Amino acid sequence: MTKYLEKSARTEDEAIAAALLELGLDRDDVSVEILERAKSGFLGIGASPAVIRVSYEVPDEPAPAPAPAPEPPRPPKAPKPPKAPKAPKAPKAPAAAEPPKAPKAPKEPEAPAGEEDYARVREFLGGLLERMGVKAEMDIGPREGGGIRVELSGSGMGAIIGRRGETLDAIQHLTNYVVNKGSEKHIHVSVDAESYRSKREESLVRLAEKMAEKAIKYKRSMALEPMNSYERHVIHTALQNYEGVTTSSTGTEPNRRVVVSYVRPEQPAGNKPQSREWA
Repeated sequence: MTKYLEKSARTEDEAIAAALLELGLDRDDVSVEILERAKSGFLGIGASPAVIRVSYEVPDEPAPAPAPAPEPPRPPKAPKPPKAPKAPKAPKAPAAAEPPKAPKAPKEPEAPAGEEDYARVREFLGGLLERMGVKAEMDIGPREGGGIRVELSGSGMGAIIGRRGETLDAIQHLTNYVVNKGSEKHIHVSVDAESYRSKREESLVRLAEKMAEKAIKYKRSMALEPMNSYERHVIHTALQNYEGVTTSSTGTEPNRRVVVSYVRPEQPAGNKPQSREWA
């Protein structure tokens, strides 16, 4: 069953973020339709917020069970003789009040990566590449937004990247597991090869815009090839402000894919197009 939620905020992105926070869902779980775009106005006059509608699927509720047939009335039972009153029980001692629970401590921000973290990344990736028979240069440094960034380069990067980056994703997952194993802090390690991720993201944005144009041209939904969660997120982000289409995800992993759907523009009641004569 499909449900809808409308939100308004200063910008489209803030309205979408507010809706996802209220529903407790990810961007990949919903479809977004922009009802009204934000207007800044002139010197604050005439400004209006953005209004979006989020649609999401919820499981259907089971149908209520049929009411049981009424039972025939039973004959009244003979009244029982009254019982002798019991002696009153001694009052129980009041239970000790439980001490109030201490409030949970706020979540500490992610700790910065230290020299030992860089050393573990270099040691693990060096041994892994050696076992794979690949010679590569490693450029390791701080990652924007926190964590560690690793850029691999060399002649054997095809084996490192794999089909649609699947091998590269596996290497990144293993590296994060090794670096954070047994550690109280969490360090995110991003592993890239020959700038594959940025190039892949650019090609996904171009693909998203191409499929949106087709959806508008043919006025029907267009399904993309199965993608991982990161690639689906790139498609959703690229089209969230694209007028005339909305995106949603369908299927189960590893065959989950994005569907780009055409959205028919709504015309105000009584606002019918008029014919014009040109001089």
